[in-house]
Amino acid sequence: MEKQAKFEIERNLNSKFYFQEHLYIFPYQGTIRNILINYKFNSKSYLYKTIINFLLKNKKFFQILKSYDTIIPVPISKQRRQKRGYNQSELIAREIAKRAKINYNNQCLFKTKNIIEQSKLNKEERQKNIQGVYQIRNPKKITSKKILLIDDIYTTGSTANECSKILEQANPKKIGLLKFPKD
Repeated sequence: MEKQAKFEIERNLNSKFYFQEHLYIFPYQGTIRNILINYKFNSKSYLYKTIINFLLKNKKFFQILKSYDTIIPVPISKQRRQKRGYNQSELIAREIAKRAKINYNNQCLFKTKNIIEQSKLNKEERQKNIQGVYQIRNPKKITSKKILLIDDIYTTGSTANECSKILEQANPKKIGLLKFPKD
């Protein structure tokens, strides 16, 4: 798995994104693709430990993590959580926060309705589908904080961008995104 690892940071994104930094981890292919598909869609929640162990061994990644104040997972709907049994982004976010000793917050960003799964839609449909489905609560807890948003598979960025747009309402200092890019 280490031979396939790729860690990159992209900063100063164009204005169409509400997050200012991407942390790219792993190309979405081969073993990594299989692990993520099994983790997300095949009830293999234990695979988050494999992902976490690999991430935290990377010194460069760990140093970047330490520059954030708060880690927030992309939420899923109550219906999807009941069906799957867990939120895949939440398991990763909570464990990273715990091991890196960074504040973990899953009480600020909420998904307010169940929608068609983004993986079943094209780019334009994804952007429309995700609009207005997230809500912020307790914004003072993240005001002036450097937030790392944790998502799983990044295809078009619609979900991450919509979540970041909502988090911007709390006036954070910075929003970064940890993702597993599909392309």
